[in-house]
Amino acid sequence: MQTVFDRDVDPALIARALGSAAFGSMWLDSSLVARPDYPRLSSDLTCDLLVVGGGYAGLWSALHAKARNPAARVVLIEAERVGWAASGRNGGFVEASITHGAENGKSRWPDEFDRLEKLGLANLDGMQADIAAYGMNVDWERTGMLTVATERHQVGWLAEGADGGEGRFLDQAAVRAEVASPTYQAGLWATDTCAIVHPARLVFELARACSEAGVEIFEHTAATSVQREQRGIRVETSAGVLQADQVVLATNVFPSLLKRNRFHTIPVYDYVLSTEPLTDDQLDRIGWRNRQGIGDSANQFHYYRLSADNRIVWGGYDAVYHYGRRVDSMYEDRPESYRKLAAHFFITFPQLEDVRFSHRWAGAIDTNTRFCAHWGLAGRGRIAYVNGFTGLGVGAARFAADVCLDLLDGHPTERTELEMVNRKPLPFPPEPVASVGIQATRWSLDRADHNEGKRNLILRTLDRLGLGFDS
Repeated sequence: MQTVFDRDVDPALIARALGSAAFGSMWLDSSLVARPDYPRLSSDLTCDLLVVGGGYAGLWSALHAKARNPAARVVLIEAERVGWAASGRNGGFVEASITHGAENGKSRWPDEFDRLEKLGLANLDGMQADIAAYGMNVDWERTGMLTVATERHQVGWLAEGADGGEGRFLDQAAVRAEVASPTYQAGLWATDTCAIVHPARLVFELARACSEAGVEIFEHTAATSVQREQRGIRVETSAGVLQADQVVLATNVFPSLLKRNRFHTIPVYDYVLSTEPLTDDQLDRIGWRNRQGIGDSANQFHYYRLSADNRIVWGGYDAVYHYGRRVDSMYEDRPESYRKLAAHFFITFPQLEDVRFSHRWAGAIDTNTRFCAHWGLAGRGRIAYVNGFTGLGVGAARFAADVCLDLLDGHPTERTELEMVNRKPLPFPPEPVASVGIQATRWSLDRADHNEGKRNLILRTLDRLGLGFDS
């Protein structure tokens, strides 16, 4: 059975649309956004809190640590540049969900799901308040999220979501009145549980707020080892040694400094395109006036949104794992993924055949077997870590940072009492079993999309075990 995205698209149209697309994140394009510079560590330092990782989770940890204790010496180190990895390459969706969606949360933590939903919405509201309080210029828009059905069997899923309080159901006419795509069969609009943001501006503004609060930030300073000593934690770097009373490890998809964590996540490559800014005429053709974030309902799904200057940022579908858990820039420029994304774009919006893509890019997502963040302590309670955001970390990273700080404080809070925080996901197996299992799961998810969503024995078994693979 074919899906709507199996239709043929003129290869010449795809080639023309991609012909001038620059390779690299549109969000990080220096011609479009000013990027700050921070020094490299030049000497050994001692501090109260060391944060390893200059993305969202690390920066929120540093900022909130200074808010909790302004007198503390807080140092943040980044191996490359602040925001260069996932925080500067994502779609800029800020979801209230901290469980990677309601279905995932309900299936894993049914007894505390309502509390998780409230905490997630409070986190989103708190993030909006922080952005205002620190004067962050990040193109924040509380637009809500529109989930669309592109196949008839998906319509019932959205209706069930509406019955469960996840949003307002839109029939075919209503959803196409919001955004005019001939692929849309129905929609589910959650009007208050998602914002869109310029992801690179967010990370740069977080770094500015941290610096102004007294956090010392060092770029091009890679942590190479961490070990507990009698009086604290010793972290060796490429540029010096740091002695810290406490440490937050926020290294996202990259191999953890703690060996115990290295089987808990895998890197999955996600691919993205951005159009040139749409003209008023082009925007009118699709009628996207409410500027919602949009995602479709397939297992292999697309996500897309408008930027402040009316580019369509279009990503998803392909989620590619490479043998051995490698994170390598050589995997990013994958022409077949970009051609596939472009074809799907024109199937979704055939009225935009004159639109060209300005940028193409990719990046690795840290995926675990439960699809959302997990935490832990090491070094006899002096090291906190978080990993596994699985593509929905823009908002959840702020919540995750507060959990890390709560864990280091050592006093029970509503967050640290959660089963979600106290229970870790099952690890992925070593190679070659991991690769075989992941590729079989990807194949099965594709088959389900081509078989009215029906899940085969592989997927049903993984569901029963609470395991999975997602982007």
